[in-house]
Amino acid sequence: MSFETLNKATGVYVIAPTPFLPDGALDLASLDRMVDFYAAAGATGLTILGMMGEAQKLTQAESVTVTERVMARAGRLPVVVGVSAPGLAAVRELGLRAMDMGAAGVMITPPSVTRTDDQVFGYFAQATEALGADVPVVLQDFPLATGVQISNGVLGRVIEAMPSIAMLKHEDWPGLAKIAALRAAEAAGRRRISILTGNGGLFLPEEMARGADGAMTGFSFPEMMVGVARLMTEGRIEAAQDLFDAYLPFVRYESQPGLGLAIRKQVLARRGVIAHATLRKPGPGLSAADMADIDRLLARQERRLAAIAQPLETA
Repeated sequence: MSFETLNKATGVYVIAPTPFLPDGALDLASLDRMVDFYAAAGATGLTILGMMGEAQKLTQAESVTVTERVMARAGRLPVVVGVSAPGLAAVRELGLRAMDMGAAGVMITPPSVTRTDDQVFGYFAQATEALGADVPVVLQDFPLATGVQISNGVLGRVIEAMPSIAMLKHEDWPGLAKIAALRAAEAAGRRRISILTGNGGLFLPEEMARGADGAMTGFSFPEMMVGVARLMTEGRIEAAQDLFDAYLPFVRYESQPGLGLAIRKQVLARRGVIAHATLRKPGPGLSAADMADIDRLLARQERRLAAIAQPLETA
């Protein structure tokens, strides 16, 4: 994939979890099924080895195995590979391996020790230099998880100075004004990059209304994000909001800090996408009360979807 293509990416790049067997080993059969599931749901692309992919719990060799398997299964579906690591040697090693396998680009997140504006700029300057000028980079801006605050001014400096930054994975919160400011700077002459948003799709309609191109995040019902992105792009804002609202109780429940991935994996297992809801240790488990909540929300959601299906079909 060229820089120009990734710069113009739209729709939904689903952040994929990493399936594990009950003993914590990689579940490659479930990985294949999951790629097929996301493709059938209408995903524009996939992003693997992100924070919600438990990348920090994988060895470098396992990360390569996951990347090889997904690339072999994804076909023409573009794949972005998360390569964040404490040291740039590991970022470079996995990043270049992923690109050799045919990845569309790599995603990097600044380490939590990056605090000042100059440190943020310096980190991305060194990271893009380590990867090389021909590697498209997705910059993940996720201060709620990293503690790293990236201002509009620093983002602008990075975008202007580093042509290999092709996309922003926007997860600042509150961050709607940041999206609008980035688009305003582009209207004034700065080069355009794609903006795909995160946070489990919690603000997807509002973010797209401010100028985001879609989502790069995970949710146990990716078809919702795909449908909302499509409807928003078509200008069918009320229909997009109706579809989003039908899933909002689950979006909200899955957005719980600490438990979100456990909930997502449980629902994906219920849907037959992955064989096991295993999180690699250390990781939280779900209580009986949590499971009862999921049962209730699933039943409620089926009723909500049935209620809006006809209006969406005829809109």
